[in-house]
Formats: sequence, structure tokens, C-alpha cells
Amino acid sequence: MADKPSIPKGTRDFSPLEMARRNHIFDSIRRIFKVHGFLPIETPAMENLSSLMGKYGDEGDKLLFKVLNSGDFKAKLSPEELAETPAGRLGTLISGKGLRYDLTVPFARFVVQHRNEIVFPFKRYQIQPVWRADRPQRGRYREFYQCDVDVIGSKALLNEFELIQIIDEVFEALGLKVVIKLNNRKVLAGIAEVIGAPERMTDITVAIDKLEKIGQEGVMSELEQKGLSKDSIEKLTPLLLMKGSNLEKLKFLDGMLKDSEIGNEGLSELRSVLTYLETDPVGAELQIDLTLARGLNYYTGSILEVKSAEVAIGSICGGGRYDDLTGIFGLEGVSGVGISFGADRIYDVMLELERFPKKAVLDSSVLFVNFGEEEVKHIIPILGMLRKRGIAAELYPDQAKMKKQMSYANSREIPFVAMLGEQEIKDGVLALKEMESGKQEYLSPEELVERLSSAK
Repeated sequence: MADKPSIPKGTRDFSPLEMARRNHIFDSIRRIFKVHGFLPIETPAMENLSSLMGKYGDEGDKLLFKVLNSGDFKAKLSPEELAETPAGRLGTLISGKGLRYDLTVPFARFVVQHRNEIVFPFKRYQIQPVWRADRPQRGRYREFYQCDVDVIGSKALLNEFELIQIIDEVFEALGLKVVIKLNNRKVLAGIAEVIGAPERMTDITVAIDKLEKIGQEGVMSELEQKGLSKDSIEKLTPLLLMKGSNLEKLKFLDGMLKDSEIGNEGLSELRSVLTYLETDPVGAELQIDLTLARGLNYYTGSILEVKSAEVAIGSICGGGRYDDLTGIFGLEGVSGVGISFGADRIYDVMLELERFPKKAVLDSSVLFVNFGEEEVKHIIPILGMLRKRGIAAELYPDQAKMKKQMSYANSREIPFVAMLGEQEIKDGVLALKEMESGKQEYLSPEELVERLSSAK
């Protein structure tokens, strides 16, 4: 008995309707990337494992999908190594490649590899799938698309301002209300410094990044397990509880970070970005979030995260400044900043809120009824005229009963049906029926083209 067809957990098939909706998201994002002057690239699904390992922190490394070496991947290992090597370490010995975890590290590799072919500052966008060996749940998949936009080769905070503008424009175009959260890793480094635990910066950021998931007590418990002193944890508590306006939060930081050079540097960067935003305010709510950490280790400055203001779901966009990500590939001192839109979560939000436009689900504008071979000969040139004008049109392939052909048009939500029978051929016209209203009119082929052009 054949196995029942299935796909791996955390992955999905997409129907034509779903693809039409997804393409509405991708096209909206791509259009805004392009008008801001960003250029497209693509990178392979697989990267060398050495390019990926160690870039996402210990927790990120555990979520990498590793690809077994071709052939006898055990040949170079002794029986003792196979038996005694821990599973995590064994994976790196028998795998030389891995599926990309995000688009940022491959982008850094791309920049270093092609540095003599690109012009800095380099503004790129990339829309491709990524893979994470995570536990599947609502809004979290093992295969999902990211839509990334980055500027590399510039330290100017104008780039952060432009990225916030892009975030606002994308979600306005998609008809979604969002909250844009902003922080700075230098501020977090300053906080780690003033609570007496500068060497625990990574532990602190990884823990507070889970605040929404595990709550304040969970964060404090994790920090205690990591070895942070009770005194340091107590000093950190006001940060976890801090509420109020952006101005109140900045005043709080002024007091807390007064003796931290790096903290004040981050605070100055926060203020600079907010100053730019005063010249052209965004429509979305903008919050300084002192608990925003972005757990990935490569962030060094501004960090951003976007949440839906209407649906309870994880972040739908995020990113930040990375000052030396290319250094891991041998090109040091090249600063970059970027954001990534989570297309799959955005889709889930739009679906729940029923925000997809009607046109996003339509494909063909008109279906020609097939009355027989003689009529088809007259229809084919008209199909060509329509398609050359960019009007999606199709001819039912079989000479089936009218009811079946009309049912097909209805099920596909095709708005118009064109009929060219013996009498219409004699009169030099065709009948065009609007499916929603039932209204029928007679048009010449040229008039049909104009009629459907105006209905696009």
C-alpha cells in the first residue's frame, strides 16, 4: 500500500489563491524597495556550514539545517568518533553545508566575495526562503520567506531613518496597523555595564529578548541560572518594568547611563534617528522599547522590531545595525544596517483580518466559451490582441456543455465570459457577459479590448 502523501512539519503547499495573495505581499514590498533605490540579488539555498556556524549564537546554531556530505559521509570518521562524539558536534563532522538561516549572513558573504564588483554604499534587497529547525507553531515555520533590505558601507543614521520609512510605507500599502519598536544595542551594553555585568551582555540580551514569551520572572530566573548576581538582576528590574512615553524613557536612560560612555553613544544615536523622524513623521506608532534586544549576536547599534497592532502574533519585521558582519569573512570595518519582513506572518495577519484586496485573488479577466473548432479559429486572434495589451484571457480547451464552462468561470472567479457563436461571427461582434451582474453586451473585438482594459 502506497504511503499517504505528506510534507514535513513546518512547511506548506500554496494553492493558486494563496499564491495570488502572497504575490500581492511580495509585489507591494518589492515596489517600495525599488522606489527607495535598492537593487535585487539572490544567493544559494545552501551555504558552506563554516559561513553559518557561530553567527547566530548558540541557540541559533542549534536551529541550522545541516546537509549531509555526499557519498559515504562516515568514511573519514573512526568508529570511536562515531560512538563518542556528541550529536551536535557530530553533525558538523558529517555535514559541510547548511540551509541558510537568514538572508543577512549570506548577504555579508556575498559582499565580501563580490566586493570588487559592487559600489558602496551598496543598497540591496532580497526576497527568498530561509529554513530553521524550530518547533512549528502558529506563526512559526521551518521554511518561510524573508524580504530583506540592507545598506552596507555606510554608518550614517539616515539609513535607519529610511528603513523606518520603508516599514511604514509597506504596512500602509498592505493596509495593516503596526507598532514600530526601536532600541540600540549600545544602550543595552551600557545597561550591562552599569549593573556590573559588562561581560554578560550576550546572556542579558538573549534573556530579555524572551520577555514576552516567558515573562519577567522567567527572564530573571534565566539570568540567575546564567550566573548573573542577584544585585545585577535587581538593578536590571526597572528596565523590565519601564513604561511611559518615548520622552520619559529617554529621561530614564539619561539617569541610568550617565556614567557609561557606550550607553550614551547609543542614546545619542536613538535621539538622532528620532530627530530625523520629526522632519517626516511616520503614520505608524513608534515606541522606544528598552527590552527590545534582538537575540542575534551580530547586531551592534540600532535595532528595530515591528508588531501587529491588531493581531496577537510574533514580530512581523525586524532588523538592525551590524558594524562588522563582513569581518567574519575577511573584510573588516564595513558597517551595515537592514530589516527583514516576515512574509508568512504578514500573510497570516492579513488573512485573519481579511485585508487582501479582491484583485489579489483574480487571475484571468475573461474566459472565451468554446463552441467548436470553427469558432475557435476566430477566437485565437482576439486572444492574441488581449494578451498583447496585458489582459489575462483564456479559452476553455474543450467543447463542453455551456453549464460546465460557466461553472468553471465561476469557480475561478473570472469576471467576464465572452461568447463567439455562429451569429456573432456573421455580425462581426461577440457577446460579453459580466458574471457578477449578469449584464450582457455586444462588442467588436476592438471594443472588447478597450472594455477589458478599462476594467483592469
